[in-house]
Amino acid sequence: MPEATEKITVNLSVVDLGKIDLLVEQGFFANRTDFVKDSIRRALDTHEVAVREKVVRASGVMGIVSYSRSDLEAMRAKGRRMDLTAVGMAVFQADIPAELVDETFRSFRIYGTLRASNEVKEVLARKAPQKVS
Repeated sequence: MPEATEKITVNLSVVDLGKIDLLVEQGFFANRTDFVKDSIRRALDTHEVAVREKVVRASGVMGIVSYSRSDLEAMRAKGRRMDLTAVGMAVFQADIPAELVDETFRSFRIYGTLRASNEVKEVLARKAPQKVS
């Protein structure tokens, strides 16, 4: 399965953008996008251990996790409630009612992208652990 991607927007100073254009012109990168992708990959590689430790501590998953209505109904039938921390993407199929999500998830945190109905997103937003200040 191909990797899911998301588009982001980045605001840079004109000086930083000029430096990137200079590196592209010099042949270090094919274009601005290649520069940005390479820079992000390097930063993620630098902090890979911290990311993995957080996922392990949170008993989470890294990648894409997908739930169907039958998945959640089976969890509810067993009396199970889930705590999920995901890095990547979480997908809840369109036919899943918000009430079912409320009954099957105790807590939920996504670092990345959530694909779900607006009603399910509202339920999951209430299940996010609160930051302590």
